[in-house]
Amino acid sequence: MRLRRQRRVQNAATLGLVILGPVLAILTLLLLGPLDQGASSVWLRAVLLADLVYVLMVASLVLMRVAQMIAARRRKSAGSRLHLRLTGVFAVIALVPAVTVAVFAGLTVNTGLEGWFSDRVRSVVGTSLEVAETYTAEHRADLIEDGEALASYLNLARNQSFFLSDGDVRRVLTAGQTQVQRGLKEAYVIDSSGTIRARGEGSYLFDYEQPSEDDLTRANAGETVLIEDWVNNEFRALVRLSAYVDRYLLISRGVDGTFLNLLDETQATARFYQQLENERGRILFEFGLLYIGFAVILILASIWLGLWFAERLSRPIGRLAGAAQRVGAGDMDVRVIEEEGDDEIAVLGRMFNQMTRQLKRQRSTLLAKNQQIEERQRLFDSVLGSVTSGVVGVDAEGQIEFLNRSAQRILDLDGEGALALPLPAAVPEFGALFERLSTTDVEAAQGEVRLSRNGAMENLLVRMAMRRGDEGELDGYVVAFDDVTDLVSAQRMAAWGDVARRIAHEIKNPLTPIQLSAERIRRKFAPKVGDDSDALEQLTDVIVRQTNDLRRIVDEFSKFARMPEPDRRDADIVTLVRDAVVLQEAGQPEVTITGDLPDGAMMAEVDATMISQALTNLIKNAGEATETYRQEHDADGYAPTVRVSLNRDGASALIRIADNGIGLPEDRARLFEPYVTTRDKGTGLGLPIVKKIIEEHGGTLALLDAPQFEGNSHVGAMAEIRLPLMTDVAKPPETPVAAQ
Repeated sequence: MRLRRQRRVQNAATLGLVILGPVLAILTLLLLGPLDQGASSVWLRAVLLADLVYVLMVASLVLMRVAQMIAARRRKSAGSRLHLRLTGVFAVIALVPAVTVAVFAGLTVNTGLEGWFSDRVRSVVGTSLEVAETYTAEHRADLIEDGEALASYLNLARNQSFFLSDGDVRRVLTAGQTQVQRGLKEAYVIDSSGTIRARGEGSYLFDYEQPSEDDLTRANAGETVLIEDWVNNEFRALVRLSAYVDRYLLISRGVDGTFLNLLDETQATARFYQQLENERGRILFEFGLLYIGFAVILILASIWLGLWFAERLSRPIGRLAGAAQRVGAGDMDVRVIEEEGDDEIAVLGRMFNQMTRQLKRQRSTLLAKNQQIEERQRLFDSVLGSVTSGVVGVDAEGQIEFLNRSAQRILDLDGEGALALPLPAAVPEFGALFERLSTTDVEAAQGEVRLSRNGAMENLLVRMAMRRGDEGELDGYVVAFDDVTDLVSAQRMAAWGDVARRIAHEIKNPLTPIQLSAERIRRKFAPKVGDDSDALEQLTDVIVRQTNDLRRIVDEFSKFARMPEPDRRDADIVTLVRDAVVLQEAGQPEVTITGDLPDGAMMAEVDATMISQALTNLIKNAGEATETYRQEHDADGYAPTVRVSLNRDGASALIRIADNGIGLPEDRARLFEPYVTTRDKGTGLGLPIVKKIIEEHGGTLALLDAPQFEGNSHVGAMAEIRLPLMTDVAKPPETPVAAQ
């Protein structure tokens, strides 16, 4: 209610201020026009002061409101753009008619003034002035001519008779005065003091007007001085008589006073006309200034009215827009002020509040249900995400719907990219098992699948089952699988260990009698066979050599089957790695072997002999891999290289042995099985023994792709060993044991 009362007061003040503008303009026009108040009128000054105060006040209010609108637009307030546009439209509507009328009024006044200052009026005024001036000039010229002629006559008489008295001069003056055709009113001969020395006919003392000293000075200088006496309606001429000493001729002639008054009026009228013509621009400027003053008052009133109306129109729309933005951001508690009345804007505000109340109720219901769904989903995701087995959800058409983290890791799939893909397309290895399940009547299927990802072969135990709805319809399938690669490898290693023990037991015992019998045959029967002794020697050597090879193989099996317990002692891993590198540098001179080892010690509790054996075997295998690559590819410029590095990784020592050789096969996990080798001369027992040594020390051994070496286009192999280090720094051993 307080806000509404405040708005009513603001609306009344705005309307009063708008009405006051035209009232002041009309009052000013009345005082300047019909009431004919002068510039010194108190009422006119008061009204003009009120006009100035009104203009300044409304202009300040308009500028302040425009600044507020611009600031609101910069803040991107709701409704500010509409408010600014409406204000601009109203301002243009107010300015365009005012400017148009101003231009039209200026052209109209200018056209009216053109009629006043036309060539015909200018010609009439000029002709009247010219006639009057011609009459005056003619009288002046005649008087000057008569004065000079009479002076010449007196000078001639003086030259003819040197001795002339004042009486003689008077007779000569009277005679000369009668000879002037136009007639002279008076004629005097005076001296420089203005005293009359002789008078002509009709020249009386009471009519004499003594010349001024300035007139006498000018006449003495030889000038014919013309004296205009407008009071007595006569012109006088003063001429110095050059033949006389200190004598001047003063004559006068009467002029028509009425004509002279007309001449004065004509000149005054001409000067006034010229003044008006010269001030024509000022008149236009004053008229325009007066119009601009009235226009400014009315325009400011119109703009203020437009601002008030634009604010009244845009304010509820802006509130609706701001409230809609808050609703879009999720605030359902927002409400707009409901305007009074039953117009569209008021109805829109009420409907908006009703809509937000309904949306809030619906949103609360949806949030409650969504929270339940999210809790179930979080439980489902937590359970599936925590299991180590891979789980894949498939719809009835075979499209993937869900993948847990283990499935993404094992199958090397992008969780988002694999969704909506058919299961056989995403994992081709599952295709046969899924086809058997989807085309038969069985509810579940199980099988072992070999999967190759990132150059590694994995063994997966896959189980597939159907998902059915409440009414028994098919909703989809569930695929669960486990990585049993390590389990299969352990089973094979256990089987090979049992086989190795049996082979060592069954084969090793007969080897010595066979070898001894072959040697006795060679010694006993070689002299007796004669020419066949060489053949006998050769055959017995073959038996002995093959027996030794078989014994070596049996010894390797024995080592694999009966790996002795490590004799753990404190040893420096850095020293062991450095000794293995130096040993292989001497044993493989054709291969470049480099070591990147730290300066300090890395102490670990290990069997130095067994670790040295494992390191030596791995570096040797790396060098042989480069030899195999050179034999198979015959690459020009190929430089066989083995790089050995040792770094501390937390509480473990990380040893990397990388080469640029032949690389690893796809099923690299089988390299750790006995009798699996990539070389023709290998026994296939080296890597299983090395892996067993590393695992006996609590470490791990992994075969990875090596980084691409500079200048090579292929990728070699890299063995990565992790060995646990001692938690407390121990003293290095006095005599480090190196591999032999």
